Amino acid sequence: MLATFDSRIHGALPVRNSNHGHNTVFGQPRITDCQSCQHRSSRLFCNLSDEALDYFGEIGTRASFPRGAVIFNEGDLADSVVLLCSGQVKLSCTSRDGKTMILKIAGPGDVLGLGAVVAGTAYELTAQAIEPVQINTIRRKDFLAFLNKFGEASMHAAQALGSEYKTAFMDARLLALASSASSRLARVLIDWARSASCGHQELKFTMALTHEELGNMSGTSRETVTRLLGKFQKEKLIEIHGATIRILAPEKFEQLAIA
Repeated sequence: MLATFDSRIHGALPVRNSNHGHNTVFGQPRITDCQSCQHRSSRLFCNLSDEALDYFGEIGTRASFPRGAVIFNEGDLADSVVLLCSGQVKLSCTSRDGKTMILKIAGPGDVLGLGAVVAGTAYELTAQAIEPVQINTIRRKDFLAFLNKFGEASMHAAQALGSEYKTAFMDARLLALASSASSRLARVLIDWARSASCGHQELKFTMALTHEELGNMSGTSRETVTRLLGKFQKEKLIEIHGATIRILAPEKFEQLAIA
């Protein structure tokens, strides 16, 4: 389905996906349908029956955006859910005095705005692409009808909401109780790597944030992030090549993250 995107998506005009023309968009393989998506089996909400996925594809609008595009803003009326098909999205919130906190980096298979759409409230967060992304947007009324029609989709939505709650709780616990900056940064890195791995054994991801933004996520300073990344490399816990970070010793890194 092709439709006109509303004006809340800032930073660039969308490239609408079709089955014709180039096989890539913004340098990424073009995803044309849910059935052929490589992330389907490893992502909670996407792992649905063929019938449900076909219906889901019919009610959604696919588009692609470059890095920096804002998909929706905190405080906007939540009139659509956004399924992230590829790429990474930064989810953040802003205080009254203008301070911004990055809460999560969403990856392929994540459903953005789910809680707000189900509750019929405003988006609690701002979603901004930190690398080229492909998304599938579903209007609220169509999405709720989809949940009503397919019980498995309702269950997966409930599980996704439960997972969001658990993640928020663990993140709050980490920031409040973690004994050191190294523990907090290690938790952010390994969680990001596990999410980006899509079930694969190798834990690696593209670091699309600055050291200052990474410090924002882990509750520490830019200088501390730079120092700790160097320390993790010297201790052979991680490997950094350009913007790619690979976790070399997941068990040791996990122990550090809970210290």
